[in-house]
Amino acid sequence: MKKRIAVLVVLVIGLLNMAALFETFNYVKAEDFKQWLDSGKAMVLVDIQVKDEFSLHHFKDSIETNAFPVETEEQQRMIDPAVAAAKKAGTDVVVICPRGGGGAKRCYSYLKAQGIPEEKLFILEGGIGKWPHKEMLVSR
Repeated sequence: MKKRIAVLVVLVIGLLNMAALFETFNYVKAEDFKQWLDSGKAMVLVDIQVKDEFSLHHFKDSIETNAFPVETEEQQRMIDPAVAAAKKAGTDVVVICPRGGGGAKRCYSYLKAQGIPEEKLFILEGGIGKWPHKEMLVSR
C-alpha cells in the first residue's frame, strides 16, 4: 500500500511538472517595447534582477524586486509590492529579467497566480541582457 501511494505521488508530481512545460507566456520584442516606452504607454515594469545588476542598469520607473531567480517563496514575496502596484494601475505588466528565461517565467506565473490578468502580462524577450538600446537604461 505504501509503495502504491509513493508511486502515485511521484506520478502526480511528474504531471504537475509536465503541465509547467506546456504553459504559454506572452513576450514583447525589444523594438515593440521601445515603442511602448517612447510613446509613454502606461505600464508597470517588474524588474527581478539581483541588486548589483539592477544598480548597473534598469529601466526608469521600474519596480526593483531583487527576486531573481524566483525559485523560493521568499523570492516570490519580494514581488508582492509589484503585484500591488500592478493591481492598482490596471495596466500592462512587463517582467524584466537578466535574460528573459526561467526567472521571468516564474515571475510571470506568480503574477498570474496573484490575479494579474494574463492578457496584461508580458516578458521582455531576451531580457535586459539583450536589450539593444543601452542608452535608455539608467543606473544608480
